Amino acid sequence: MIGIVTVLFNGADLLDDFFASMERQKNINFKLYFIDNSPDRKVYERVEELNRRYDFAIELVYNDANLGVAKGNNIGIQRALADGCEYVLLSNYDINIDQEHTIHNLEVLARTNPARLYTPKIYYHGRKVMWYAGGRIDYIRGISPHAGDGQDDHGQYDCEGLTGYAPTCFMLIHKSVFDRVGLMDEKYFVYLDDTDFVARCARQGIGVYYVPRSVVEHKVSQTTGGNWSAFTIKQTNKNRIYFLKKNKSTFHAVACTVYLYLFFVKHAAKLWQTRGLYFGAINEGWRL
Repeated sequence: MIGIVTVLFNGADLLDDFFASMERQKNINFKLYFIDNSPDRKVYERVEELNRRYDFAIELVYNDANLGVAKGNNIGIQRALADGCEYVLLSNYDINIDQEHTIHNLEVLARTNPARLYTPKIYYHGRKVMWYAGGRIDYIRGISPHAGDGQDDHGQYDCEGLTGYAPTCFMLIHKSVFDRVGLMDEKYFVYLDDTDFVARCARQGIGVYYVPRSVVEHKVSQTTGGNWSAFTIKQTNKNRIYFLKKNKSTFHAVACTVYLYLFFVKHAAKLWQTRGLYFGAINEGWRL
């Protein structure tokens, strides 16, 4: 069985496509684990309402506070493993899947080699424009660039195989991986928790396997306010420094700090109003 773990935070309107996407999936046995970090019960109630229509096997957890994506995922992973799920699919709920065998394709490959992380090709929602078609970790800037991002899909990224990085917005993981690597690092709260997990997996010889015949659409940044929001700026700056200190060296963290200062100078017009938060987040990353 596959335990599909989804961390919720507001955005009740995103759930219709998510439930419809799960309904389309064929040849899989799954249970949905919803971990709700929302400030009120509107999303929780929408999940209950939708499930009366679809009647999936679900477990719905409402937290008293926003515990973050990393901890939310950990709660879901632990519950799925306790229920005997052989695989965990970490999935955002701001996704849409038109194909019937997207998850099945990943599971078939995972049966042959469980010591990998399986990921599909990911489009921007509503367009045949790629958001993710493979990736890598940049250990100087503390980012994870996506291959194909912003490109129309003409089949140029249809080669299946190992790649350097994938986001956990849709990633299938065999239970044995968590035994070897552990769970998500909850110090990240949100952003780079997936990069950290992939880096830790790589050190254990567990690679990311890209499966382009499986396709998912992603409503990018609809739950966090976009790349220039104060929330995103704080979390990414803090976490980039922490990630590099933890996974590489002080040198790499220093190089990233220099880069972030130069980035601020280049984009000062956009960042000036959040300058205190911007530099405070860098300092916080050094303290972690």
